[in-house]
Amino acid sequence: MEYTAVIRTLGAAGDKYQQLLDSLVAQTLRPTKIIVYIAEGYPLPKETVGVEEYVYVRKGMMAQRALRYDEVDTEYILFLDDDLAFPADFVERMYGQLLNEKADVVSPDIYQNDKRAFLNALMMFLSGRMCARKDDGKWGYKVMRTAGFSYNSNPKKESYQSQTNAGACFLCRKKDFLSIHFNEEFWLDAAPYALGEDQVMYYKMYLHGLKVITWYDCVIHHLDAGGNTNVEKERNLIYSDFWFKTIFWHRFIFLPENNWLRRQWCKFCLGYSFAFTLIVSTVKGRFDILKLKISAIRSGIEFIRSREYRLLPKVTSISRS
Repeated sequence: MEYTAVIRTLGAAGDKYQQLLDSLVAQTLRPTKIIVYIAEGYPLPKETVGVEEYVYVRKGMMAQRALRYDEVDTEYILFLDDDLAFPADFVERMYGQLLNEKADVVSPDIYQNDKRAFLNALMMFLSGRMCARKDDGKWGYKVMRTAGFSYNSNPKKESYQSQTNAGACFLCRKKDFLSIHFNEEFWLDAAPYALGEDQVMYYKMYLHGLKVITWYDCVIHHLDAGGNTNVEKERNLIYSDFWFKTIFWHRFIFLPENNWLRRQWCKFCLGYSFAFTLIVSTVKGRFDILKLKISAIRSGIEFIRSREYRLLPKVTSISRS
């Protein structure tokens, strides 16, 4: 198997980026090329292994991922963020999972949601944001009607099918990635905080009939070059989260659903999720956060009603299993 490793970066990850490059050249199954898509206006990083190639593109999580990849001439692409590290047999084993499961896309379980503290997991469940599920032998991550997701809380196999996952690392054919027309979703980069593009990407893959799997029995280190959270960043994150959920729910859950009764259930689920979290903010006396959430929801609704949104190609479902 020949593949190209493609990395999106601002060039500021430092030693974390060096660890990623070192991981790639140490692979038992080495990449044919390492192509780094760096945001325009940013200097090239000093970290190197001497074989990587740089391509300047527009800044943005989407702008640096939803590309045509004309520079890639291999069948497979390993997509990466710039703050990961993994052992020498990582890609070889990852490709083995793809073959064994007869899958189209494979991604490691980076964030291990099953390790969350009980109270945190309970609040996530009650808000409809994140829900633990018992192992059913098939699914890892599933998208819920609340626009949140559920996860396998006790995986017993190496890999499970999934409808979403973290987008920091995944392997698939170039033609399969291009088939979902990810560049139709550039609206995501309008958020003040980069959020949600991984859920859009994986769920769109699922809706297009691609078999996406989450690989659990792996070792990968997310070194997290995102920096510390401050008040402004936290507010941007909250705003972006509610703005994103409003639009994602409408575009990918509500519109593709043709059954009237299930559509009403979709409305109820989102309404419950929003109502719960707004009530929590009220009870806590965080009226600033309450106003921020309401503003984000309104902004999302305004976008849904806009001409720009109506001109987006409709998302249709090939696979609804």
